[in-house]
Amino acid sequence: MRVLVDNGFTVFGQFVSYAEFIGQVFALVVVYLAQRRTLWTWPVQLLSVSLLFVVYLSAHLGGTAARQVVIALITIYGWWAWTRRRDPVFGVVVRKGTVRERIAVGVVFVLGTSGFALVLDALDASWAPWPDAAIFVGTVLAFALQGLGLVEFWLVWLVVDAIGVPLQIHSQLYFSALVYSVFAFLVIRGWIDWNREAKRAALAAA
Repeated sequence: MRVLVDNGFTVFGQFVSYAEFIGQVFALVVVYLAQRRTLWTWPVQLLSVSLLFVVYLSAHLGGTAARQVVIALITIYGWWAWTRRRDPVFGVVVRKGTVRERIAVGVVFVLGTSGFALVLDALDASWAPWPDAAIFVGTVLAFALQGLGLVEFWLVWLVVDAIGVPLQIHSQLYFSALVYSVFAFLVIRGWIDWNREAKRAALAAA
């Protein structure tokens, strides 16, 4: 794995490791697969987080590296959960979150970010503890909500992207910053698709 981090190629004068390139390409594929609600979303995600864990650890982004471990655990749960809630024609069944669920997500994001940022700062595990923590908590929330089939996980991803692009640029992970920008467009498309599917599922259940 270390070989993929130490070796790579140069684009516009910027070094991109093979680990970063492959991991982020797989991450893009995950968003594409999630839009289509296919079970392949989860094994591809496991490959992505394995590579990106090493990338972010070498960039001294402890929070972003740690989130790869948590994502891997949630990925295993999501894989299991989606196998239990599948429509034979339309894929995994999705729905919109309730008002209580949306409030809970907001509270967890704010409190989780604050608490984890203080931990990262105390351990000197990140040069940018607050945005690093926000990305960590937001990503964990997004994958947890995705595993539950809640449409709102796409909105959480938009917040992560908005924070992630400048953080990746300042960390000189320019390819990752580009990928985060592409994520934003895919996330908007996913939000539209899942909303449409949630309405169809709600009408079918009525």
